[in-house]
Amino acid sequence: MTRDRKTDSRKLLGRLRDIMAVEAGGQTRLDQITGLIAEEMLIEVCSIYLFRDADTLELCSTEGLNKEAVHQTRMRMGEGLVGRVARKGHVINTDDAPSTKGFRYMPETGEEAYSSFLGVPIQRLGEKLGVLVVQSREARKYSDDEVYAVEVVAMVLAEMAELGAFIGEGAAMSARHQQPVLFRGATAQEGAARGHVWLHEPRVVVTNPFAEDPTRELERLNEAVDELRVGVDRMLNHVRTGDKEQLEVLETYRMFANSKGWMRRIEADIGRGLSAEAAVEKEQSTARSRMGQVADAYLRDRLHDLDDLSNRLLRILTGQGGQTGAEMPPDPILIARNIGPAELLDYGRSLKGIVLEEGAVGSHATIVARALAIPLVINARGITTEALNGDPILVDGDQGIAHLRPDDTVFAAFKDKMAMQAKAQERYASIRDKPAETLCGKTLSLNMNAGLMADLPSLQGSGADGVGLFRTELQFLIRSQMPRRGELSELYARVMDAAADKPVIFRTLDIGSDKVLPYMKPTDEPNPAMGWRAIRVGLDKPGVMRMQLQALIRAAAGRPLSIMFPFVAQRDEFTMARTEMDKALERERVLGHPIPSALKVGAMLETPSLAFSPEQFYREVDFLSIGGNDLKQFFFAADRENERVRRRYDTLNVSFLTFIEQIVARCAASNTPLSFCGEDAGRPVEAACLAAIGLRNLSMRPASIGPVKSILRRTNLDELAGVIAKASASGNQSVRADVMDYLREKL
Repeated sequence: MTRDRKTDSRKLLGRLRDIMAVEAGGQTRLDQITGLIAEEMLIEVCSIYLFRDADTLELCSTEGLNKEAVHQTRMRMGEGLVGRVARKGHVINTDDAPSTKGFRYMPETGEEAYSSFLGVPIQRLGEKLGVLVVQSREARKYSDDEVYAVEVVAMVLAEMAELGAFIGEGAAMSARHQQPVLFRGATAQEGAARGHVWLHEPRVVVTNPFAEDPTRELERLNEAVDELRVGVDRMLNHVRTGDKEQLEVLETYRMFANSKGWMRRIEADIGRGLSAEAAVEKEQSTARSRMGQVADAYLRDRLHDLDDLSNRLLRILTGQGGQTGAEMPPDPILIARNIGPAELLDYGRSLKGIVLEEGAVGSHATIVARALAIPLVINARGITTEALNGDPILVDGDQGIAHLRPDDTVFAAFKDKMAMQAKAQERYASIRDKPAETLCGKTLSLNMNAGLMADLPSLQGSGADGVGLFRTELQFLIRSQMPRRGELSELYARVMDAAADKPVIFRTLDIGSDKVLPYMKPTDEPNPAMGWRAIRVGLDKPGVMRMQLQALIRAAAGRPLSIMFPFVAQRDEFTMARTEMDKALERERVLGHPIPSALKVGAMLETPSLAFSPEQFYREVDFLSIGGNDLKQFFFAADRENERVRRRYDTLNVSFLTFIEQIVARCAASNTPLSFCGEDAGRPVEAACLAAIGLRNLSMRPASIGPVKSILRRTNLDELAGVIAKASASGNQSVRADVMDYLREKL
């Protein structure tokens, strides 16, 4: 039975503030706090467990349990009631602990005498720091008032831990933000970089969680909320006629900013002894904890909006805006939860590397990072709460990991890796102007992928034969409104000027799926990668396609022009797109504008269906480019955004190589030029195998041209083709093992 017992949280916080105001060691402070809570709540036991590593909790202080168990009792995440509180981030309140699911008896603590148990997570903005526990002999559930008091104390403990108030001996009480930490994420852009942390959004730190004068704290809160509401209204007025999705987000901001329930909870926390910023952060921590438990995407987005709004309010209350006065280091590694393409372009090539907590391999930020050749690791959970501006960090984009504050051993190994890469780059530079000619006398054309003017200097430096893919969508993605035809024409002309006499293939607008324009109405699709995207959008909304085709014709100004349409799945899509091209040409001719001296119109083969098109298609198309990234995901039915499956299927799988060989054969029979574009074209082993089965044109990121050319110049493709054929005939699922054995022997 729940007994209604009152615990004066304001008085408790006042006494807690007095403890924190006195100079003392971390262990002494923890012991004083557990004693204080037991005394104020009239209970027998209060204990504090802190994480010593990501999976292990340690008893760091207790009042009522066996003192000898302090720093000796440890448990794994999810082990016992304490471990369950830590794992779930939820309160456990029971009047019969031994009978509660998950209970684990710890004989060294002497806790068998206590029936009631209340465990509250110690966490800050979703970061788990430990568990605060109170226990009593009497079999009872703790009242709402008591639970609230313990939650408030747990929140203050989290803030004090962040400020270094509990530093002591042992891993569980070591200084925060000083230990080496390894973050495992996913590769979005290969490469290695070392530098120092630059936080895209500096973390707000609450330096005083206690309310000296609750009345004044309420005034501060109301003043800050008024400023917040004015700011949201101003942003709403600015985008009234703009993007509907952005409008919905801001309307959600306004709803939360005017929410009486939200304000009432924050005001109640202030009345119980918290400062205004601590009360806001307590509400934010609760929302962020719920965010990780919610499966519904819509509700999760709304909680994310509330989290962002809380950040804005905290910056107003603390005065800790985006401009903190910190100076960007000369070798910045950008750390952020996520970042848009325009913001990333603002940083430009000044960044040495990027690590994101969120992100996707096909996101806008990833596209820009690849264009700028900046190593990028995504899905590095927790790094924004652990990293501080100026921390040393190593980014290994090849492995998808980041070493924050690395120790000397890790740093030395990483330094050696970078030195080896530098030597390799010197070797690649020595063959930059030499052809990609194999030992058996076959010559390949190696081209680069691009999407920004910033890419074009790499055309000469990389030794690329031309631009095999210029992604035109980046110019649409980084703007807040649709670019004008004249702006696009000027850009495309500059691209051709920069390429000089080297060919450039422009891919028309490839939007949809993971590339949604900020000023276009988003579509709610269950599987956007297979939905309304690329050529499908262009044919359904031909106005934009016509405008882009006209811009490309005008940019050519009488020069040769090559265009290809993305994501063509069947012949009639290409036929309709080619008709739009012809209409655009005729219109420009009527207007008296110069027509390209030579025009080639191709298609990207990204769906298996196009490979089986009728012969007429192969005769109609001027060239084909295999879009390896999309083709592989559709061939294997493995979403390339899904880390669980995207690495499961090998490019050198026999079935996939056989399929590519069939495409090569059909193109050879119809004399249709064929290229391969994508990540695999830039991987030396995969590139050599693609060349061995008949591909003679590969397009990749600029940094990959040197390594690919190097392996091709040392390989006999006829011999390698034999190895592939023999491995395929043996019944093996992949030819990789046989190919690697051959290359190790020959290279």
